[in-house]
Amino acid sequence: MMVDVTKAKLFSIPNMLSIARLALVPVLVTLAYLRLPQAFLAILAISLLSDVFDGYLARKLNQTSELGAKLDSWGDVLTYASMMLGLYWVWPDVFVKQAWFLLAATLAFVVPVAHALSKFGEYPSYHTLSAKTAAVLMAPAFYALTLMGADLFFQAVIVFHILVACEEIAITAILAQPRSNVRSVFGLIYASKISEKSR
Repeated sequence: MMVDVTKAKLFSIPNMLSIARLALVPVLVTLAYLRLPQAFLAILAISLLSDVFDGYLARKLNQTSELGAKLDSWGDVLTYASMMLGLYWVWPDVFVKQAWFLLAATLAFVVPVAHALSKFGEYPSYHTLSAKTAAVLMAPAFYALTLMGADLFFQAVIVFHILVACEEIAITAILAQPRSNVRSVFGLIYASKISEKSR
């Protein structure tokens, strides 16, 4: 019975969307390596849409879980990595021009993850409201950059990602144990104060 429950959790609709997004990563890397921009952008659009729907369906169907949060986080990381490879292979001029911002984006990912790993020994899956907003903004920013050369919008989104990283570092510092789906650092601080007052 336990195995059936575990399978049901794994094969929920939101988790299957996250797994599908993970499966699209090698496709994106291959298309980038072969320098097929239109195919790359089309598959990327499917991947990014699945990211929007998996979170929505998880909440709508009441199928949120620790596993789902982690699958979604890994899907985000690997999809962003494939986007960076896409810039490097398909749009090398754009990659060089945005190199410093891409480095900042990489650090905005690495530093909070390293902080959480050093404290809790596991990958963080906070999915804050600001992180979700940054993820939504990244899609149009990437397409605007590659199709129209709109670098200011892309750079602004990277700066926003840096602010999100700062919030995630603060969340890790506040938490006593690992936790998924934290709405915001402010909500966490408020909940902590309420908890202290009730003691």
